[in-house]
Amino acid sequence: MTTSQPREPLPGTPDAAEELVSVPREFPPHRWGFGAFLLVEVVLLASAAFVSVLVGDPAPGQPLPIRTVLLGTMLPTMIAAGVAVLVTCLRGNGPVIDLRLKWRWSDVKAGLKFGLLGLVLTSLGAYVWTEAVGNADATSAISALIDDRKMSVSAAVVMFVYLWLAGPICEEIIYRGLLWGAVERLQWRSERWGRVAAFLLSTAVFAASHLEPLRTTLLLVIAVPIGLARFATGRLAGSVVAHSVNNFLPAVAILLGALGVSSF
Repeated sequence: MTTSQPREPLPGTPDAAEELVSVPREFPPHRWGFGAFLLVEVVLLASAAFVSVLVGDPAPGQPLPIRTVLLGTMLPTMIAAGVAVLVTCLRGNGPVIDLRLKWRWSDVKAGLKFGLLGLVLTSLGAYVWTEAVGNADATSAISALIDDRKMSVSAAVVMFVYLWLAGPICEEIIYRGLLWGAVERLQWRSERWGRVAAFLLSTAVFAASHLEPLRTTLLLVIAVPIGLARFATGRLAGSVVAHSVNNFLPAVAILLGALGVSSF
């Protein structure tokens, strides 16, 4: 009597069922939900207010110092993301499992594809938006703060790295990590319905959370490809890459403008 040997996977095919998002996977349950996300949002707003009070008001008629712009832009989001990670450690299985932070090269490839799609949609959306509201109201909040202002090389590089890489990582942890996990934790008819609900809600909340009412529609356009990367891969790395790709050109434009190389 002979026993059959398992066949080796064909080259280029997934070597395990876990590579396929469509195959249901069981993850250890976590004990955090929407309350954790609301806590992180409160921390985000409170830390922004605290930083504002800490640095003080500028002199009358003077713009905010660059140091204040950097601190006010980066610290609140980074602190909130840190609290999100801490929640998963205290009430769950840690960020790698709970926030799906484990990554594969396939996630990077998917993120690049969705990120490039996002660049196209963002460029078209920004053009239409600028035509509709005018140049004065079309810029983002951070662009308005540093418009036509030169920075030191170190400050400009720090801003670039945050906008291109650190910021997307922190925001993805909060919205398509913590919020996504809170939505999926609810009882849904199927895993796919849970992912659809998580995609829709995280996309809407991400756009609204920037607190730029005039640009909310444009932010929705930006958020859709990023959310699709998370939806398609089932992991956070895909959306982080897509978010970083989408932010790259605006970050370069702000870097060059801050260095006085070009105006954006």
